[in-house]
Amino acid sequence: MKFLIIIPTHNEEEFIFSCLDSLQNQSFQNFECVVVNDGSTDKTQEIVENFIVSNLKFKIQNLKLSAHEPGAKVVQTFYKGLNEIDLKDFDIICKFDADIIFPENYLEKINEVYVQNPKAGMVSGLVFIEKNNEWIFENLSSKNHVRGPIKSYRKKCFEDMNGLRAVLGWDNIDVMLAKMYDWETVTIKDLWVKHLRPTAFKYKKQKAQKLGEYFYNIGLSFPLMLISSAKSSFKNKSISEFFMIIKSFLNQKNEMILNKKEIQFIRKLRWQEIKNKF
Repeated sequence: MKFLIIIPTHNEEEFIFSCLDSLQNQSFQNFECVVVNDGSTDKTQEIVENFIVSNLKFKIQNLKLSAHEPGAKVVQTFYKGLNEIDLKDFDIICKFDADIIFPENYLEKINEVYVQNPKAGMVSGLVFIEKNNEWIFENLSSKNHVRGPIKSYRKKCFEDMNGLRAVLGWDNIDVMLAKMYDWETVTIKDLWVKHLRPTAFKYKKQKAQKLGEYFYNIGLSFPLMLISSAKSSFKNKSISEFFMIIKSFLNQKNEMILNKKEIQFIRKLRWQEIKNKF
């Protein structure tokens, strides 16, 4: 199988070389990689351009800086790279972050799953971060969840779910829509990547507000939103968070990016997940 890797970047001079170097050294070499530079003001462009001089698998697309929108911006940047590519020669589409270091066998192991399991629609390893000089699992979601920094999609799955949605929560929406079309999502538990920067580290103070926006974006009904808000606030031992999430949810005015069929499926899926816990 042939992989297309797209890496959206903005001011990643500290990490981008290590990421590209780890991809260059993969045991599986049937891939092409496009770095989409979203108006970086540091040395990101210079570093990538120097790297690709002797690495023909890698290309760079330089853009003017776009407006910042958590969740939406990375997908929009991803598509500016994807839309310039003829996908007929590719089997797997990857959206990788610039602050990841991949083990040498990463693409090889991912490819094996796609080859051996025709129903595998999304595949990844697990994301680890460094804490106290030790690499530990970045415990933001289940080990069964294909995380945003290391997304890979079988092209047919990507097409079935109509690609990625440029909203906060896109990296959960894609998993649910893959399931809607009967694709399996697979994580390889002994395949680790190093995440050089914790996820969403800039938005910790806005967590409640962003959760309300996320619950709106995935089309939750009011009762489902209340249950999900209560779960989060109980986990964080914060009553104020519960009410902030609700306020944020009710304040959302943007047009829904999901259609009625997709919303109905997601609501049914969330109710089923709740029932399965009891």
